[in-house]
Amino acid sequence: MKKLGFITLIVFSINTIIYCQTKSVVQNIDKIADSLYSANNYNLAIKYYLKLADNSDFNNKKSSAYYNASCCLSLESKKDSAIIILKKAIKNGYNDKENLLKDTDLMNLHSEIEWKKIVATLKESDKKLNSNPKKVKFFSSDVKNFWTAYKAASKDTINKKKIFGKLYFEKASLGMIDYMGLKVSSIDKFIATTNSYPKFYATIENKTKKIKSREQEFLNSFIKLKEIYNQAKFPDVYFVIGAFTSGGTVSNNGLLIGINQYCVSKEVELTEFNFQIKSRMSEWSALPNVIAHELIHYQQDGLEKEKITLCYVVREGMADFIGELISGQNANPSLHEWAKGREKSIWAKFKNDMYLDKYDNWIANSQQSTPENFPDQGYWIGYQICKSYYENATDKKKAIDEMLNIKDYKIFLEKSKWESKIETYK
Repeated sequence: MKKLGFITLIVFSINTIIYCQTKSVVQNIDKIADSLYSANNYNLAIKYYLKLADNSDFNNKKSSAYYNASCCLSLESKKDSAIIILKKAIKNGYNDKENLLKDTDLMNLHSEIEWKKIVATLKESDKKLNSNPKKVKFFSSDVKNFWTAYKAASKDTINKKKIFGKLYFEKASLGMIDYMGLKVSSIDKFIATTNSYPKFYATIENKTKKIKSREQEFLNSFIKLKEIYNQAKFPDVYFVIGAFTSGGTVSNNGLLIGINQYCVSKEVELTEFNFQIKSRMSEWSALPNVIAHELIHYQQDGLEKEKITLCYVVREGMADFIGELISGQNANPSLHEWAKGREKSIWAKFKNDMYLDKYDNWIANSQQSTPENFPDQGYWIGYQICKSYYENATDKKKAIDEMLNIKDYKIFLEKSKWESKIETYK
């Protein structure tokens, strides 16, 4: 099963959500469905995934929900229904043939006559594999379209959703289509977010329109990566205005950057934000470092995927560490500053979760954060492990290659000698 994230079981009033028809609950449905799947309650998870598909504004979110429902149906040995729903996933855009073939959740379907027909309809991976960093393209048309829609909607608030639909979402680039489906629960949620921070949006327009003038800054990291990792592939980069749910992610179409989360500077108004939102934001000057971080994620297809917390933090920390090597700075400076003096306590706490599936305790957990308990501490841990591995390596280029092709995270941790290093901290 290929999910958008790894979600631990949450306590929630599920009966209230399952019959709710409004799209404002899409995000909750998503989390509950994933939680039920993790708890092996496949029968109930099916209902939630199908409800998610029915309520999704974005086709790639819809296709993912159908796919996950099909996985659960297969695990429940409801083969005919699983085939029907899998076809719906493909009809709505699901096209990850590699994942489909190796997904153990779907093993029950491999003997079905329809299975071979389904596999035959999918092409091999369409991930763009450009090996020349100088051929990378930067797309910012979505940012321009956002401001056109934002201004028009401000003059006609009754028709705000219709205006954003026509002027922003219907004109979306391939990157924006992916970003919204992966990271934004619904158009209603997106609009609610833009409504909540008028002072902020009033101060960032000019800044977000200066992306083109910074393209060489971004490109420098791509060129540097080629120097230290010759096998690197270089995707295009898409800039969008999101809903403060993700500053960056990747898809087969490229790197997807939510630029509204990288606008912090002295002239930008931030008083409307609480600590949780502020913790998801970074300085305008940090944008090249964030793009470098996402560029490393694009190289991580060779990593083994294990449902353990150590795997999750190494993947993120690696993107921060190698991203720092190629861009010159870390993408999470505030986290590293906060961690000073807390190193041993962070590590001691992490060791309890290291070989469990506790993604939410360490990554993408800003909702439970406070100034005394920073979010995304897993990034710091993964960074330290990767840095220690790199520093102990005699062949630095080989170390980069080995990091990007980890097959056993426990062995990688041992070879990093991080656990010995942390003992030297006060």
